[in-house]
Amino acid sequence: MGGVNRTRSGGSTGANLGVLRSHNTALVLGLLRSAGGEGISRLELAERTGLTPQAVSKITARLREEGLAAEAGRRASTGGKPRTVLRLVPEAGHAVGVHLDRDRLRVVLVDLDGAVVGERSEELDLGAGADAVLGIVARAVGGLVGESPGPGAGELGGAGTLLGVGVALPGPLDHARGVLHRVTGFPEWDGFPLRDALAARLGVPVVVDKDTNAAALGLSVAGEGGSFAYLHLGTGLGAGLVIGGSVHRGARTGAGEFGHQVIQLDGPLCECGNRGCVEVLCLAAVARGETATAARVLGAGAGNLVGLLDIDLVLLGGRTIAAAPEAFVRGVGAVLDARARREGALGGAVPVRVAAGGDRIVAEGAAQLLLAPLFGRTDG
Repeated sequence: MGGVNRTRSGGSTGANLGVLRSHNTALVLGLLRSAGGEGISRLELAERTGLTPQAVSKITARLREEGLAAEAGRRASTGGKPRTVLRLVPEAGHAVGVHLDRDRLRVVLVDLDGAVVGERSEELDLGAGADAVLGIVARAVGGLVGESPGPGAGELGGAGTLLGVGVALPGPLDHARGVLHRVTGFPEWDGFPLRDALAARLGVPVVVDKDTNAAALGLSVAGEGGSFAYLHLGTGLGAGLVIGGSVHRGARTGAGEFGHQVIQLDGPLCECGNRGCVEVLCLAAVARGETATAARVLGAGAGNLVGLLDIDLVLLGGRTIAAAPEAFVRGVGAVLDARARREGALGGAVPVRVAAGGDRIVAEGAAQLLLAPLFGRTDG
């Protein structure tokens, strides 16, 4: 892969190719990606972006020069000569997505189309301390892109067009600054500047977000429309919210702390300090082998969310869901059905289904934290 200037900055966009600087270029790139292998003509690009043909010609010329776009043949036109169509070159750029869970690390390398071209996974203890955890992440990322950096190593050399690294992990956290808050069960991470610390180790831009937000972004980029909630049940429980087509992070980037809504005032103590949280009740039922009960508890929380936000869809994911997907869809759906009947909801109950993506849903979404802004999305 060709060379590219790199930065140690922890900037939130993650883009460092000069050709990707403008909003207009992002619009053109987005249309090139949507067109797929069939490509799109310059005239169509002008019509769909509202840019002048001259502006589109300049942008596409730069994209071709940088290797990001290429000719995809010619297409017949009405009343004129055949038009040259252009396509995106997916292999011209890559991003790394990191899912940093409480007990496991998954790292994926994706191209500009979002297709996974490399993957690594290993056990990890989030409580091992920042230095140990960052070292494991750095080695996994370095190995995946072709060069494993040692402690304090600088730039990654194996992927010359590496745009950056997106890291997704349990919240709460400050997405804008890349700083962690009190991760449930791991108070030692409170206030840790993960974005800047990891960017310094890797020598490439880093973006940090909650695991559920990253997954929701990835689902939206992949075509999941409307307003939906992605509920992730694994070692913890959280939600990613897409409202009106954009990821909703809230005024302080703290939206989606779904697992710590209290639904039983005198319930068991949760690690967050409250009693009767959805998370502690749901995970306790799972530990007892009572999947149907866990699904009903999750449904109660989902019902509250539907009542508050009037969303179109509930998507389920995470390793615990994956162990019994039909039972969870059935249980959550039953609670939402009963609620809709009681309320006489217009159109009936909000549908529930398992999210596409499987084990890689969070890691792939983390990579989209870098890629989505390059293609004109402002919520990446």
